[in-house]
Amino acid sequence: MAAAGQGSCNGSFSTFQEGMWPALALEFLLAFAGNSFAVYRFVACERRWHTGIVFSFNLAVSDLLYALSLPFLAIYYYPPKHWRYGLALCKLERFLFTCNLYGSIFFLTCISLNRYLGIVHPFLVHGRLESRHAKLLSGAVWLLVGAISAPTLHFSTLRTRENSTECLGSATDAQLPTYLPYSLCLAALACALPFLLTLFSYAAIFRTVCRNPNITPLEKRKVGGLVSVGVALYAVSYLPYHILRNLNLGLRLAARVQDCQRALLVHSAYQLSKILVTLNICTHPLLYAALADSMRGCCSTPRGQGQDKAPERVALKAATDPPQLTALGGNQPPTGAADAMP
Repeated sequence: MAAAGQGSCNGSFSTFQEGMWPALALEFLLAFAGNSFAVYRFVACERRWHTGIVFSFNLAVSDLLYALSLPFLAIYYYPPKHWRYGLALCKLERFLFTCNLYGSIFFLTCISLNRYLGIVHPFLVHGRLESRHAKLLSGAVWLLVGAISAPTLHFSTLRTRENSTECLGSATDAQLPTYLPYSLCLAALACALPFLLTLFSYAAIFRTVCRNPNITPLEKRKVGGLVSVGVALYAVSYLPYHILRNLNLGLRLAARVQDCQRALLVHSAYQLSKILVTLNICTHPLLYAALADSMRGCCSTPRGQGQDKAPERVALKAATDPPQLTALGGNQPPTGAADAMP
């Protein structure tokens, strides 16, 4: 009876996943087009690579690499669900997903901290924070992401079920006692900690902007919108994904086959959270447009025109202008303060 119940649950899991392939195909088209265009613009048009541009370029490269793996996943989910590409590509697809997930989180955190330093502590970063520092930090992020993602190459494997082959994104049931602690560590150190840093950075930025009398209420609302988007990115994708993934793993480890409906509900929510996480690589080009001059038409607009015209950019720049800094030291704001932040 338990085996029959387990088979029924597995069949329901596969049926739900088979309905996800159109979303994955659409996300591939949007992510590939948007991030390819972003990488091209950065390389061909961006003449001044300040720290924010360096982090954004690495984020775009990370997103583009994962977008190239989405067609394989979409075809895998196309009914009937069946992995056709062998064990090596199964492990590579899972590795790329994990690298992109945590690469996105870490580079977004770098962008948030970069903004925080440039706006809240402009004198501290003046003359000290350069693009070469961002390049070194980006290299360290890539090494860290590769290291924490490497265990997926061990855990991901193929499993034969009836007439189909599954590519397991987590681990087999026998490996779950080892995989679950690894997953919990990733949730705590690679998601929760960066979230707290990002939340702290945006809260400090918003506080600084709101206290500056040079900024109009409209500009303050614009900055508030940017802060809200940064926090919401975690609230609707990264945090739910990690919570649901570990809850789903916990149910698998407990082997609660008698509670198939609950397991199906958690599994379905977890699959939807993966769609939301993947959707981030489609929306990140909008972030680049707010950070990079090249994304606002550097090839058609003369340099120096319209660079600081966006209300949010004006507001962020004004946060480092007198009288706030005059009260701190009586000097004009460092010319590099606005450049230290994206």
